[in-house]
Amino acid sequence: MAARLARGAQRRPSEAPPATGTVWNDEASTLGGGGSLRGKTVFIAGGSRGIGFCIAKTAARDGANVVVSGKTAEPHPTLPGTIFTAAEECEALGGKALACVVDVRDEASIEAAVAAAVTKFGGIDVLINCASAIFPQATEDFNTNRFNLMFEVGPRGSMLTAKHCLPHLKKSAAAGRNPHVLNLSPPIVQKNIGQANYMINKLGMTISAISVSEEYKREGVAGNTLWPVGLVTTSALNHMMDNDPEKIDQMMQAGRTPQIQADAAYAIVTSDSKGFTGNMCIDEQVLRKAGVVRHVTL
Repeated sequence: MAARLARGAQRRPSEAPPATGTVWNDEASTLGGGGSLRGKTVFIAGGSRGIGFCIAKTAARDGANVVVSGKTAEPHPTLPGTIFTAAEECEALGGKALACVVDVRDEASIEAAVAAAVTKFGGIDVLINCASAIFPQATEDFNTNRFNLMFEVGPRGSMLTAKHCLPHLKKSAAAGRNPHVLNLSPPIVQKNIGQANYMINKLGMTISAISVSEEYKREGVAGNTLWPVGLVTTSALNHMMDNDPEKIDQMMQAGRTPQIQADAAYAIVTSDSKGFTGNMCIDEQVLRKAGVVRHVTL
């Protein structure tokens, strides 16, 4: 595993330590033992760009069936890629892919995408919730519309994808195919938490994943979360920089590439679902635990 993960670990790390560390589940925090993703179906909510797309490509290189879901069916004026171009890249890397138009605020679109994935690939083995809306603001500037959008995309969206994937994840567990739910959200902490309007919603995603780990422990469906040690430079942040080239360049120089997140996600979802569940993870600490120490700062 260490050799496979080294690609991402060699990227430039954040210079600042995380606000908090991984919260390990003492009863089930052993990485590894779950085999590869070859022939398994990975449903990615928000898989057309950024971290989700990087995870999709990593799974595809391993021979997975990748369901790339997202809203972008037509080229966006300022953001790269569509679900269709992402699916094409996944297939070029050796995996199989299905592009599905999904707005996680719309339950019917999730249900249709899950049904399409099961029809094409026979089931679902891994759910990764990457879809997110990012509008951090000071509390005195609280914007109700933006908060509602973040809630509908984040905790509500991750609950809905889990709702429709879990019947198939339970079948995956019964067949010994090592099912996982992974949400990209932070550990639950009591300090250094960040701006409330955004973090309330991200922590809602964490509660969703940890609830899965508790509710479906007997069935063998894992639930974990993953959060970066520092800034990850994805196109989703362009809007926060007002699409200003100079600001974007400064951000790119200061941040880290999403491959570290993708490698950490790979380490998690290829771990035994009964041996690694209920963990709230920081990416570089996952890599260290997996045996990757080169260029890891923690």
